[in-house]
Amino acid sequence: MKFITIILFCFCSLFLKAQVSTFAYNQNKNLQIGKGVLVLEDKTNALTLSDVIKSKDFRQYNKQVINLGVSSSTFWIQFSILNNSSESNLLLDIAQPIINLAELYTINENGEFVVQKAGTSMSLDKRYYKHQNLVYNLRVPPHESRMLFLKVKSSTQIILPMTVGKMQSVFQSLANKDMLFGIFFGVVFCMFFYNIFIFFTVRDNIYIYYVIYILLVALSQCSLTGYSFRYLWPNSTWLAQNSVMMLTNLGGIAACVFTKKFLHTKSYLPKLDKLFNVIISIFALSLVLFFINLKQQSFIIMQNCTLLAAVYIIVLALLTLKKGYRPAKYFLFAWICICMGAAIVVLKDYGVIPINAFTSDALEAGFAAEVILLAFALADKINVYKLEKEQSQAESLRISKENEWLIQQQNIILEQKITERTKALEQTLNELKDAQIQLVESEKMASLGQLTAGIAHEINNPINFVKSNVKPLQMDVRDLFELISRYQKLHTAAEKKELPMLNEIKSFEEAIDPDFIKEEIQSLIGGIEEGAERTAEIVRSLRNFSRLDESELKVANVHEGIDSTLVLLKNTIPDYIKISKCFDADGDIECYPSKLNQVFMNILTNAIQAIKAKENIGNEDIVISTRTVDRHMEISIKDSGLGMTEEVRHKIFDPFFTTKEVGEGTGLGMSITFKIIEKHQGKITVVSAPGCGTEIVISIPYQQPNITNE
Repeated sequence: MKFITIILFCFCSLFLKAQVSTFAYNQNKNLQIGKGVLVLEDKTNALTLSDVIKSKDFRQYNKQVINLGVSSSTFWIQFSILNNSSESNLLLDIAQPIINLAELYTINENGEFVVQKAGTSMSLDKRYYKHQNLVYNLRVPPHESRMLFLKVKSSTQIILPMTVGKMQSVFQSLANKDMLFGIFFGVVFCMFFYNIFIFFTVRDNIYIYYVIYILLVALSQCSLTGYSFRYLWPNSTWLAQNSVMMLTNLGGIAACVFTKKFLHTKSYLPKLDKLFNVIISIFALSLVLFFINLKQQSFIIMQNCTLLAAVYIIVLALLTLKKGYRPAKYFLFAWICICMGAAIVVLKDYGVIPINAFTSDALEAGFAAEVILLAFALADKINVYKLEKEQSQAESLRISKENEWLIQQQNIILEQKITERTKALEQTLNELKDAQIQLVESEKMASLGQLTAGIAHEINNPINFVKSNVKPLQMDVRDLFELISRYQKLHTAAEKKELPMLNEIKSFEEAIDPDFIKEEIQSLIGGIEEGAERTAEIVRSLRNFSRLDESELKVANVHEGIDSTLVLLKNTIPDYIKISKCFDADGDIECYPSKLNQVFMNILTNAIQAIKAKENIGNEDIVISTRTVDRHMEISIKDSGLGMTEEVRHKIFDPFFTTKEVGEGTGLGMSITFKIIEKHQGKITVVSAPGCGTEIVISIPYQQPNITNE
């Protein structure tokens, strides 16, 4: 089998249109594989190694770096290695970690082709060499040559920077790459946490946009160089194949958003700012295509959009700098650095410039420089803010001094106007006070008129009774005096006249009837005494009601005040109204007696008038009751009058509100009542409905807390 394979391979090689290039490895340095290799594109993705060996469609590649672009085809690369060194362990290093599948076919010592697989479609633990780069054993003995076939397929751009060297030199080169990337990541790591710290210090959201941007771009770069696959998700082939596309698109969106916020394009360049939304939409479209498995189309859109965004950001930075925004200078230099790094890598990938340590790591170096310069830009932005703040403070101080002078001038005018206005307000206030006093006096006079009418009627009855008894009493006394006078004349008369005079006196006695006069006099004096007592009672009730000598806060008996009020209102209470009293509470309470009596007068008067206003009057009543509830006295006055609607009940304590005819009330009675109860630290509630009468409940504390006399 060994010989058949070798003979078949040699036979087919004679008929190839392109000559296979042989790359000779010497002991001195690593050998780069590129220009001269043969490339076969398998558009069917179905060719086997035997088909490839027989194929005459190989074409020679004439550029230093193998760049096959973005394609859905499978590519076969054929080349020969001549080992001119004494090393037998040669390695092939392909520094493109994001290739999905790369299979190297080599001939072993038995003459059989052996395949070595690598790529992101395999987890790291299944590789012979646990490295993100594609590393293969070549099995080329010293001073011999071997033909190699490399099968490559990927959804991303296929770039194959291949190097052949002995194991020690290849891994030394990889270690140097790791060290440089460690420095790069250390710079990004420091800038990331430094700017997070700055954010929590200055609380400027631009730092959040910045750290999100550098985090996404750093992760994208880690995925592009394979370090994410090596250290973060070595067993996830899905992330290994797809993280570059996702993170690059997200990084592009973050770059656009950060640029918008940092350069204030909405303020400086409002028209051009809208194009950023278009670029962000293109990146979003690339993500959508990626997730619906159109990965090659997504990659092409992402590449072109990244180029467009980079150029557009540099143009905006130039325009913003031209408008005088100083931090745009560092921002511009930062983006020039990363764009130069990206340009060097692209030129290297297309073979324009040679592959070396500088060109291979130019993108990382450019991004590190960008991160540092953007940090300077943000710092300069703080300085600009500080300078603007100082200028603003200076301007504010100047304006403040001007305003101070203006205010001083205006204050003089204002004081004059205030003085004039104060006088006008004082005059208006005095007029209002006079009006208020007149209204209150009007209410008092109305109550006084009603009270006077009642008192006059009540006093007039006993006075008339006394007056009617005085004249009969005078006549009886005159008759008695006449009888006594005649008896006195009898003592001084002559004896011969005594008998006629006695007969005359006896006739007079029979005429006047002394026994009747005695009874009549006692009756008249009793009537006079009763009238005088009734008058004294009215006077006492009036004095108790008014309490002229008790206008200060003191302990008084509420029940006596209610009784006195009823005595004074007796004349206004019709016979069909029954007054019922149920005094269960302790009547002594700390209060203003005269003001509280005024409350009873207003409520009872309204109750009497409400009953009188009914169309169908029957046996009506007014029930007055008291009780003690939680150190408060509750006084309830309930009538069987008309009652009131909900609307009227809500307005009953409003000043000047009345349901009476014009001229019959001022509308201040219940308003004054409310203020008096409020002064006593109490509450007054009204329960009423049309046709169901009204109950007014007053609650007053037995002792007044911290009350001041008015």
